[in-house]
Amino acid sequence: MSADLRALRDQPFELLEKLEERLRAARIDYAAGQQEFWVGLGFRMGDEWLVAPKEDVREVIVPPPLTRVPRTRPWFSGLANVRGNLLPVVDLQQLIGVGTHTAGDRGRVLVLNSDDVPVGFIVDEVAGYRQFVPPDQKHEHAHNAGPIEPFLLGAFERDGRVWRAFSLHKVAQSDAFKLAGY
Repeated sequence: MSADLRALRDQPFELLEKLEERLRAARIDYAAGQQEFWVGLGFRMGDEWLVAPKEDVREVIVPPPLTRVPRTRPWFSGLANVRGNLLPVVDLQQLIGVGTHTAGDRGRVLVLNSDDVPVGFIVDEVAGYRQFVPPDQKHEHAHNAGPIEPFLLGAFERDGRVWRAFSLHKVAQSDAFKLAGY
């Protein structure tokens, strides 16, 4: 808390007015484009921490019971009934060739925010929303990233952890994804 706010510690009404004044100023700065940040949903796939643009994810659900579909690739985990709608569910790691999802208590399904391609991607863990500012951008972490590189949008680094920005829409548009059946 700044010195001018500490001086108002014993004057709660004046303190609230000052805080509201600062909030209004911050909103004006944001509206004018002076405050820039990027928000994404953090998740883990194997040992890799990734972040998907918040617009890519409609919802996060606990892995539902799946019905296996005959003559589909191993990465196509099956179909789920989610609130009366069929949702194809895919093992994201296996689809892009970086291993297989290990079932565990922290596993979740990221439902793609798309009316055209209803699909859920199984991931190992969800870390919640993460907000990054321009100095957090470290594009060098998006290079030489192996099989995930075609799906990357960039990368961030904060508190010693690398967060690669990963596009679920790019996965859904990939040739591999389009070839679910044999």
